[in-house]
Amino acid sequence: MRFATPVLCALPLAACMTAAEPPAAPERPEGGTCNADAVQHFLGKNATADAGSAILEESGARTLRWGPPNSAWTMDYRQDRVNVRYDDDMVIEEINCG
Repeated sequence: MRFATPVLCALPLAACMTAAEPPAAPERPEGGTCNADAVQHFLGKNATADAGSAILEESGARTLRWGPPNSAWTMDYRQDRVNVRYDDDMVIEEINCG
């Protein structure tokens, strides 16, 4: 019983947690070179799974990488990847390739 009490106390807190980032980044096996110019019209829109799928499709990239606020990214360049940064309000701020 001593071990069950902390678990039971933590359950209500876990129910209050919200996701602060979009779902996992999709990947298209047939994708190719990224074209960020084609998806700049998504700037200012909400960062959602549907937006991510559309950005991936329209950019021609193979993979999508979400960039949460105040996060560090590796600087490796991949011509088949589109990067989407968003702010604390889940609004897309920047889209580029790499």
